[in-house]
Amino acid sequence: MWIWRSSLPVAIVLASLTAFCAAGHFTASALIDAQQFRQLDELADVVLRRSEVAVDLGSAAIDEIARTGHIGCDPSSLQIFRLHVYQRSAIKDVRLVNPDGSVICSAYSETLEFDKDWASRPNMLPSRDAGLLLFRVQQFGGDALGVMRDLDKSKSLVAIVGINSSLFDIMPAELRARSEVLVELSNGQQLGQFALEDYEFKNSVDFVRRSDHYPLQAMIRVDRNALAKWNRHGYWPAMLIAAALGLIFGVVLTRTRRVEGPLAELDRALAKGQIKPYFQPTFHLQTGTILGCEVLARWIRDDGAVVPPMQFIPLAESSGRIRPMTWQILHAALKELNTLLRENKEFKLSLNIVPSHLLSEEFVETLRRIVSSAKVSARQIVLEITERDKLDDLDRAAKVVHELRDFGFKVAIDDVGVGHSGLSHLKGLGATTMKIDKFFVDTITQDGSTASIVEMLVRLARDLHMNVIAEGIETEDQVRALVECGVEEGQGYLVSPPVPPSKLFELVEIRQARLDVLNVLKAPLVA
Repeated sequence: MWIWRSSLPVAIVLASLTAFCAAGHFTASALIDAQQFRQLDELADVVLRRSEVAVDLGSAAIDEIARTGHIGCDPSSLQIFRLHVYQRSAIKDVRLVNPDGSVICSAYSETLEFDKDWASRPNMLPSRDAGLLLFRVQQFGGDALGVMRDLDKSKSLVAIVGINSSLFDIMPAELRARSEVLVELSNGQQLGQFALEDYEFKNSVDFVRRSDHYPLQAMIRVDRNALAKWNRHGYWPAMLIAAALGLIFGVVLTRTRRVEGPLAELDRALAKGQIKPYFQPTFHLQTGTILGCEVLARWIRDDGAVVPPMQFIPLAESSGRIRPMTWQILHAALKELNTLLRENKEFKLSLNIVPSHLLSEEFVETLRRIVSSAKVSARQIVLEITERDKLDDLDRAAKVVHELRDFGFKVAIDDVGVGHSGLSHLKGLGATTMKIDKFFVDTITQDGSTASIVEMLVRLARDLHMNVIAEGIETEDQVRALVECGVEEGQGYLVSPPVPPSKLFELVEIRQARLDVLNVLKAPLVA
């Protein structure tokens, strides 16, 4: 009996270890498959967003021409058409058409010779914006996208947008030869395709994303056999994790200890004030002057260990803790930077707000109370609407943003170009700033098409009277490329990673001292 009792804990641990290891293979495979599908689904989403950017570009060109009031086939009107084609490399032609879709005249009449087919109005597809119609333009040099808007009952404008397949060269190197990327209208008509070579798909898996705003869809098709060999290096680490979990579970069973979940630990961290504000500066790209900062949450344990944000921010969002965490961080940030904000009225403090929090009851009143109690001006506070959650109620969000702006607050849209919202949301929401996602900054010095997208975003921001900030800047080459595209402000590790308040103060002082020295050196000598 004694031998049996003494060996029981060992037996429990071995049984637990055996059970977890037996399930390890299936767990590892499931984790890898889920990761692959998530990555490919995100890539399909990027393709869709880039396609929506093309439509936004065509729509913006039409709207700008319409505002000139010169719309006809006379030389001055055609000159305006050609100017917009010249200014936007993605626009291939601008045409004045009858309401039924038949062409009256074109910016470049010779381009009509390249049309293989031209859609009539019944074959055009409506967008959520009822006045905007999309259709495929078949040309001998490849298909293009037609974007049409009615001007009145007698005439309409069409922008012909070229779909550059190189924009969709986003597949991982291991999959490029056995995959293809497609952009189609919702009726199945193909607009663009990227494939490294012709490949016959016998057993494929498709990842499809459909636009909420336009009759567009993006699809990534991958051979299943290629997926079976791609990114499998996580198998053995997952098996080790399964074995470790089995060992831990067995030990816990033998000691009958209650295991608390990560949510309870997060609650304790909030109660103890372990979630601290860190600050990453925003700066002027040409002068290097620090214009403000974004406050970011960092979990600092009592022993000084730092918990990575990705280990607690998603949990806080899904559990609703993000709301008290946001207010706690704002309180702490206003306290830490109070002197700086009150001495420099142009200094801006940005704070991330998830859509569900923005639309919650008493959000505006709570925000005003916190900022007012800190004796800080509302116009120094920028609310960055993050897009990890989809903004379902745009009309309600627009009312909240309008109310915030009436009180003086600034509102920014984060992750522009790759987030949930299409660019058509920007005008409807009424934000004051757009933040260009790091995805574009990373490739702006290597891919000319990325620079074209950034230029388009800058033009669109100017049309909507918005500021532009580029995120994730790491090199001087990226700064130069962004300046050439018209971007004036930025944020990234080139100037500083997120730092505690004391380091931010040091950085602001150093930057200001350097700027003062440069101003003195540039000033003319007085005899």
